[in-house]
Amino acid sequence: MRAHDRLRIVVIAPLRFPIRPPHPGGLESAVWSEVTALRRRGHEVDMVAVAGSDFVEPGSPFELPVLDWPAGMSRTDVSYPHSYEATTVPALEHALAAIAAAADRFDVISNHCLHPLPIRRASMLGVPMLTTLHTPPDDDVIAAQAAAGPTGSGFVSVSDFTRREWARAGLRSELLANGVDPSAWPEGAGGERLVWFGRIVPEKAPHLAVEVARRLGRSLTIAGRIGDRDYAEKTLGPLLGEDIRYVGPLAPSPLAALVGASAAALSTPAWAEPFGLVAPEALMCGTPVVSFAVGGVPEVAVRSVGMELVPPGDLSAMAERVEHLITRSAEDASFRRRIRASAVRRFSLDARIEALESRFAELVAGDRLADELTA
Repeated sequence: MRAHDRLRIVVIAPLRFPIRPPHPGGLESAVWSEVTALRRRGHEVDMVAVAGSDFVEPGSPFELPVLDWPAGMSRTDVSYPHSYEATTVPALEHALAAIAAAADRFDVISNHCLHPLPIRRASMLGVPMLTTLHTPPDDDVIAAQAAAGPTGSGFVSVSDFTRREWARAGLRSELLANGVDPSAWPEGAGGERLVWFGRIVPEKAPHLAVEVARRLGRSLTIAGRIGDRDYAEKTLGPLLGEDIRYVGPLAPSPLAALVGASAAALSTPAWAEPFGLVAPEALMCGTPVVSFAVGGVPEVAVRSVGMELVPPGDLSAMAERVEHLITRSAEDASFRRRIRASAVRRFSLDARIEALESRFAELVAGDRLADELTA
């Protein structure tokens, strides 16, 4: 099988949010972009995802229930309500059974689900599975793969940092970095304000971007979904003012316009970010980026034009590097154009999808060979 042959693919999405714009986070954005790109390239793609997602037929076995949060329960991106295990996971089990019952309809499964159930069931589905590792190592996933054994499935990681972390935990994978659609993140002309965008959660630490902006005497626009209301109200909220503006979650087009109209983007992860889509998205817009050097972020920065790293938590260094990049933009009319060109070369979604197609083809060919040998 050639990598460009038409494939019948079923994508298993993460279970927390609908997969549709405006994207609640980088993971959901990456999955939506994968499905969109695969369909654009002629593949037949179905998706198992939460109700309200694009690409999911209402009422089908692939439509999963929306999480039911009890009144008064604090919603965060690191917690789940009772309905997750009580209704969502059983619905996922039903969707997997539907795949197994119609295994001849599919060539390959692209698994982005953070729950270990698809991995645990992989040998029973009759369809080879490629799982993308988006997060730090998870003991339940490790245990599920150990129990499943060799199943004709494979694993890829979104960064080499993530690959190494999972390998140390006992699960081997190949590197397949995230990609960004250049047409969705066009080059912008820049502007005076700084920008921070992403999930409003403690581990993303937008309050640190506020401190950097105020040290520089520059205005800052913050965009993104609130993933931890307690943090947003108690830590970030009191910092807002005329110079620090929060505009909420934005659909892809207005978000890209905001980033492209900014002088620089700040990235302030307070955890070991597995990849960090914010940087390549901003760079696609020609907007320079300064980030803390954590997790997989240095892999984005290496060989990228217009991105600089500073030690984690070093706000003085971040302020100095931001001012340096803004000055460089002002003095070099071609700087933003070269930032974008570098980002397109390194992070184009098409390049990632081509590599994904090749990996799919290998799994399908291996699965067919196994069938022939056991026939």
